[in-house]
Amino acid sequence: MLSAAKITRRNAWRYYVRGVAFGDGRRPVGQSLKDAQEQAGLPPGRWMGLGLAALGLNAGSVVSERELELLYGDLRHPDADGIERERLADGDSPEEARRATVLGQSIEDIERKKAIPLLGFDFTFRAQASLMVLWALGDETVRRVIETAHERAIETALRWLEDEVAEVRWSSGTKRAKPPGLIVAAFRHYENRDGFPLLHDHCLILNRGQRPDGAWYALDTRRLLRNVVAAGTLYTLTMTTEVCEELGLATVPREVTPGLRPVMEIAGVDQELIDWSSTRRQRIEQALEGITAQYVQDQGRLPDERARHSLGWWAAQDTRPAKKTPKRLEQLRAWWKASAILRFGQEMVDGLLQRCRGVGAAIRARISPRVDTVLAAVDVAAIVYTVRRVFNRHHILAEARRHLLETLRGRAFAPGLDTHIADKALARHGRRLTPVTEGRPDPAPELLNYTGAFAWPRRWWIAGADGKPPRESSRYERAQAASLAVQKAIRAARTTLPTISDEASAATGTATLAEQRNQDEPPPGAAARSRPSRPGLRPHPEAARRRRPYPPAGSDAAGAPGGPDD
Repeated sequence: MLSAAKITRRNAWRYYVRGVAFGDGRRPVGQSLKDAQEQAGLPPGRWMGLGLAALGLNAGSVVSERELELLYGDLRHPDADGIERERLADGDSPEEARRATVLGQSIEDIERKKAIPLLGFDFTFRAQASLMVLWALGDETVRRVIETAHERAIETALRWLEDEVAEVRWSSGTKRAKPPGLIVAAFRHYENRDGFPLLHDHCLILNRGQRPDGAWYALDTRRLLRNVVAAGTLYTLTMTTEVCEELGLATVPREVTPGLRPVMEIAGVDQELIDWSSTRRQRIEQALEGITAQYVQDQGRLPDERARHSLGWWAAQDTRPAKKTPKRLEQLRAWWKASAILRFGQEMVDGLLQRCRGVGAAIRARISPRVDTVLAAVDVAAIVYTVRRVFNRHHILAEARRHLLETLRGRAFAPGLDTHIADKALARHGRRLTPVTEGRPDPAPELLNYTGAFAWPRRWWIAGADGKPPRESSRYERAQAASLAVQKAIRAARTTLPTISDEASAATGTATLAEQRNQDEPPPGAAARSRPSRPGLRPHPEAARRRRPYPPAGSDAAGAPGGPDD
């Protein structure tokens, strides 16, 4: 999971040096950051990103307090003090010497234009609650596996942002260029504000990058924020897959909010343990329930994805406890284990990993490691279309990564399979809405708007439970039912027609999302949500006209395990 926050001059380096860099605690006044971190047993911040070389920094080196102040407080070179001394020795004036250390436009120039300087972003990476339980209560081997997977997943997500997303912009955004990379200061935290396990990293991304000529400019921040969800799903998919492969585990869907997308958790981790570790989440959810009810009363509808994010932010702010003094990881793990044993018993805590491995082995035995990319493309396109109606490529890519996590249940997959499914979903089930203007270049691919080549699914009502009134089906529930209906039609066509479509050559097995969902215990009310009598998505007439002839039924339909096939 990934959340993003802006770093402005109001909350810049002072907040991050005094709080974030010190484990979200309160650093004693007058104590240096290095001494405070060592005394509290906290790991120091480390530099990440391919853009460090231009500043004379090395990946993995320790972030000093002065470097943090200069970069994220003043947008100046991390060795600004040394550069200024050299310039003054060469005869430059103090103003010229200082100007030579500024990366691009200075904060003073930005403020003179009545604008608020955007210094960077705080990208916070954290894993699912079940992984946090395993990390907190497992032995040293389990802890190292999860922390290593967490670090590699962050590196993978940041590298994807550098390779596919990051751009610098100038001339009011009319000109753009690819920078060598991002400049990131990462800080590791072990707990939430209640003292319960929450392994997460704050990655501070500097809002500066270099053009090919060496000049420094601001990043295209809108482009960066548009891809936060896609980067977060890549992190979750990468980390979960590595942990499951290393420890022999599997994932199962857990419904957090009825009608909304489930969270893929580690199979075998009891809900009681998840609730024990998620005290902060429970308070947020309780506050969110009241805020959401007020939203529905005011707006007359359920909140969409963007509104849910905003409501969740307000709920988190309303329930945020005061900061505390951080503790060493060894102390925290001992306290967490003692707390869990007192509440659930020694046997339940000590047998956690063994239970997870047993349940995971059963799931992995019945789940094929192959992905049917035809049905995957249908599922991805149907869900994104029904949830959003109009979408861009990054929405499809994020859903393709969710699909792989739901389908493979933690099994490894071939690199690039997420992109392959996303491209296929757009090409075969998307209709471009952005018009082609003669004489003008096409917009960047990520700016093109699409809609689905399907008819709009109908809504239905779901009976209430536990005294709650009936509610209207959510868009995600309608998308699930519609996707399964289209997948069923495709499978029926494969078995009844003497020939099958060219899309069938893309099938890499029979492990479909529908089959795997049916193998698990359905959540309460699931039968009402997926009634076969409800109408689903139907291929749009234009899409039917574009469909090509079917190749012979005996064509090779099985590709490499977990990999694309055409």
